[in-house]
Amino acid sequence: MKKNLLFPIALIISFFLVESCAKNNEADPSITNVVVTNPDFQMLEDAAVRGDVAVQLSSKNPSDPQGSYTVFAPTNAAFARLGLNSALDLIALQPAFLRSTLLYHVFSGTLPGSALTPGSMPASALGPTRRIIRRADNSLYVNGSKILRADVPAANGLIHPIDKVLLATGVDVLNSALALEEGLVFVRPELTFLVEAVAYCNLQSALAGSPGSPPLTVFAPTDQAFRELGVALNVPLNQPRDIRNLPVATVRAVLLNHVIAGGAQGGRFTSELPENSTVASAGGGPLVFGSFNNGALTVKGPGNGASAANLVIPDIQCTNGVVHVIDRVLLP
Repeated sequence: MKKNLLFPIALIISFFLVESCAKNNEADPSITNVVVTNPDFQMLEDAAVRGDVAVQLSSKNPSDPQGSYTVFAPTNAAFARLGLNSALDLIALQPAFLRSTLLYHVFSGTLPGSALTPGSMPASALGPTRRIIRRADNSLYVNGSKILRADVPAANGLIHPIDKVLLATGVDVLNSALALEEGLVFVRPELTFLVEAVAYCNLQSALAGSPGSPPLTVFAPTDQAFRELGVALNVPLNQPRDIRNLPVATVRAVLLNHVIAGGAQGGRFTSELPENSTVASAGGGPLVFGSFNNGALTVKGPGNGASAANLVIPDIQCTNGVVHVIDRVLLP
């Protein structure tokens, strides 16, 4: 019972420490102070406390001559898109992954809105770069996240609010899926059916990539998506190894239908994928994209009929491409 109380107690203590800092520095608030005093950033505040970056962002940056950080700051609505609506929901994420995710939102130094030019790739405190994208309607994105406003000032830098949480793994597509399957991202394992299917078809090297190989855009069905497929096909898919009851050629064809390798659409975020268009998958079959709406679009294969897949966790940056977790298996 005591163990379950540790997070709430730590949250309360950290909140009062940060709140005290805000009250003592009201005339010149730090990035942390701005987050604490803005109700639109309540979830970011909770995440910063649990991820142990709140204190860091309340101080000057020792690695920058001006002492500045720049933070792409997800709003409450951005966290809600991942099913994270309260401080307790953050327990679903492994602490190490939460911290690395927060660091991926941070730039060491001053990165004003005027420097967010299309095609530029600002570094992150985590290491991987982000990509700045401008859509035809002139809206500006960092990866697949819309920049809602630029240059919110703070004593130790700038804040750019965004509408989706930025996600990066720091490893290739294969190892990113393995991290989810092993419970290193969410406490509860995910993509276990997909990992089993990839091993069954011996496609590990294709998803791991190699130097010079084309970037990938991968649509990764959830475990529930595979279970629902089993029900639809009247083939029980209750556990990952049940995948091996299907012909390997069939499973391979299905998996290749979830990958775009190279070309204009390989390694693309939602903000870059062509809405209302058809693109060839690695298996040769067409993937049909729906309209770009609220930072996402649907995708379906030829065998899905009118039932398109939704991107439930889009825009996961990997070292050799981008993964979009979807809620339906794309059938060739």
